[in-house]
Amino acid sequence: MSIEKIDWNLLKSISETPGAPGFEKQVRELIIDELKSHVDEYYTDNMGNLITIKRSKKADAKKFMFAAHMDEIGFMVKHIDDNGYIRFQTLGGFDPKTLTSMRVLVHGKKDLLGVMGCKPIHSMTPAERQKVITNEEYFIDCGLSKEEISKHVKIGDSITRSQNLEMVGNLINGKSLDDRVCVYALVEVMKSLKAEDIDCDVYGVFTVQEEVGLRGAQVAGHGVSPDFGIALDVTVANDIPGLAPENYVTQMGKGVGIKHFDGGTICDRRMVELLEEVATQNDIPHQAEILPFGGTDTANIQRMPENGAIAGALSIPMRYLHQTVEMAEPGDVWGMVELCSKVVEKTSGLA
Repeated sequence: MSIEKIDWNLLKSISETPGAPGFEKQVRELIIDELKSHVDEYYTDNMGNLITIKRSKKADAKKFMFAAHMDEIGFMVKHIDDNGYIRFQTLGGFDPKTLTSMRVLVHGKKDLLGVMGCKPIHSMTPAERQKVITNEEYFIDCGLSKEEISKHVKIGDSITRSQNLEMVGNLINGKSLDDRVCVYALVEVMKSLKAEDIDCDVYGVFTVQEEVGLRGAQVAGHGVSPDFGIALDVTVANDIPGLAPENYVTQMGKGVGIKHFDGGTICDRRMVELLEEVATQNDIPHQAEILPFGGTDTANIQRMPENGAIAGALSIPMRYLHQTVEMAEPGDVWGMVELCSKVVEKTSGLA
């Protein structure tokens, strides 16, 4: 699919807005501005999750919860040395080799542009050249003295990657597409739903702190206590040189992933089969996903008090996950929008 169905300006704003774990306020405010005239109700819980609600006209409607996380992998300032170099705490999982010379924004009283630095190869011993570099060996160089930096930055401020959203060939490329493509998809879903078409009250939940342990979804899941739930996240597309097809997990452009398993969840067979049925009936390209590691907000949606929730997950295949920039295919993104919009019309037979 070409990019035409995607609201590029909205996706670009969602991708480029900073929001490290615990610092999601700007993303949340952007989503509120976009959705406040399209939903029946919205509120923010004490954890910082944004809960938007589209109500069914059906009496005694059950609750269907979608969850997409607002946070992106990032960093926190933990030390500024006498020469103005910033040391940081990672917020979420980074592959250290991808950090070299990456531009970042340090979000203090004003944003400061910086560059990830480490010892150059010219200054390394032969032994140092052979070892794997660690996050602790990096520092951030803002090109300023400690005195100048300290006017704007303090310990505990957040840091995010500095990247623009671009099209690379036919593919979307930018920072924080994990999970901002799914945030975008959920915004489009909540806009599209009509009360007369849905069997359930639909809760579009934008969660916080997923990248540091699914924390927001635990609070939101207990607060909403849904009957049905689907987490919207990205997954690995290993369709690249050097990997065998059995290790692909998913492939770009083959459709939205319907999750069966990941490191935190075995998806409910009823939800898996419903998603497959609805996708097939509506000619929505889809593929099975079995992820042998990692996890998503599904785990905390599924494990509700008392009866739990009938839960599953949809995934957008992504290359270069948790690296400097990430890549997604527009058709896979739009397929998530279409499948989510259709599945809430069919939930009455689940339980």
